[in-house]
Formats: sequence, C-alpha cells, structure tokens
Amino acid sequence: MPTLTDLPLPTIDGGSPGLTGVLGVPDGEGPWPGVVMVHEAFGVTPVMRRQVERGAAAGFLVLMPDLFVDGGPRRCLRRTFGDIARGSGRTFDDVESARRVLAARDDCTGKVGVLGFCMGGGFALMAVQGRGFSAASVNYGRLPKPLDPRLVGACPVVGSYGGRDGSLRGAAARLEAALDRHGVPHDVKEYPTAGHSFLNDEPHAANPLMGLLLEQVLHAGPDPEAAADAWTRIDTFFSLHLK
Repeated sequence: MPTLTDLPLPTIDGGSPGLTGVLGVPDGEGPWPGVVMVHEAFGVTPVMRRQVERGAAAGFLVLMPDLFVDGGPRRCLRRTFGDIARGSGRTFDDVESARRVLAARDDCTGKVGVLGFCMGGGFALMAVQGRGFSAASVNYGRLPKPLDPRLVGACPVVGSYGGRDGSLRGAAARLEAALDRHGVPHDVKEYPTAGHSFLNDEPHAANPLMGLLLEQVLHAGPDPEAAADAWTRIDTFFSLHLK
C-alpha cells in the first residue's frame, strides 16, 4: 500500500506562508516519476486525499499542495481563480514549491507532471507552458481565453471531460482542435455519460443552493465506468511521457 504523509513545504517568494501538502509514496523501491496534483475548489478533502493515494498506487510520487492553507476555501477561492485566469500569483508559486520538492527528492526520477481536477484542471492547463512540467492531465478544467497562445510550446496534455457538464460544453473539442493546431502530443476525450467531478469516488456534501448547481448544471458526481477509463488513459499517458 502507498504511504500518505502530511508535510510542510518551503515557501518561495510570493508563496503562501505555512504551506503544507499531502505526499503519496508508492510501495516498493523508486525512483518514481513525480506528479504535482492540484485539488478542486473544495480544497484538500478526504476525496482529494484518496486521489493522492490512487496516484501513488499507480506508481507515481504524488504531492498535493494545500492552496487554501492561508485562510481556507472561502477566503482563498476568489484569489486562486484570479491567479489561474492571469497565469501568475501565489497559486503558481505554491505549485512551483511542490514541483521543486518532488524534483529534488532522491526517490523521484526528476521528471514531474501536473494533474488537476476542476479548478485544478484549469490550473494544469495554464501550467503546460514554461513551468517545468513534462506532461499535464487536465480534468474538467476551464479553458483559458485566449486559448491558443497558452499552448505554444506546451508539454503533452491528456484531457478528460464530461459530456453532461453544462459549464464546459464543447470544451474537449475546442481543446483537442487547439492542441492539433500547435502539434502538441495529446489524448483528449469527452465521456457522454459523465458530468463534472466524475473522477471523484463520492459526491460532494453541499448546501442546498450549491447542491442545486452541482446537480442540475454540472451533473456533478462519480461515474465509475468513465473514471476507470480516464484513469487508465492518464496513467498510460504519464507513464509514456514521464518515465
């Protein structure tokens, strides 16, 4: 079984004070390729911790920085989305801290990918260019505007979207077309039965208003069949480009 550890991360200039993360180490002997995993908008929940564990069980050294450590989701969410939209800010500094920690470990091969969910998927797409990552996994992440300039010289991208996700209609097709235009190695797939957050293993607990949004607009929640296929694609893609 992989080992999960909560650990402090170094704060680099502009980063969050007291930054922490969840590290997942595979069973056996390394070195292993590294993956910085970027959590969704609800923060480092038990669901996200299990995603770290799942990634480690697949043979990757996984580190998920807590982007909300300095104030919690309610205080930090707006700032984090703003950083992602701009392509700079504390969020990028915190993820860079996690990337450096992985790359410097003796049990890491030195190659590091980035994988994100929801908000984190949007981040992963903004980090494909010039951020030191060798591959990116974009899971139901919002596309930047404009998209094309962000993909010039991008690292390989594997993307997974839900066809029932009303907030991201057509995103998979637009992303695939743009990656084609720029000659970026990629694997992008939309799952007709899935909504938002379909890679999670349980639904989010939410207040009534948020629950209505998650259910009626995003059709959010687990889709085990789609998730199994998506994880196979992600693991295969990362194994190819990180190992």
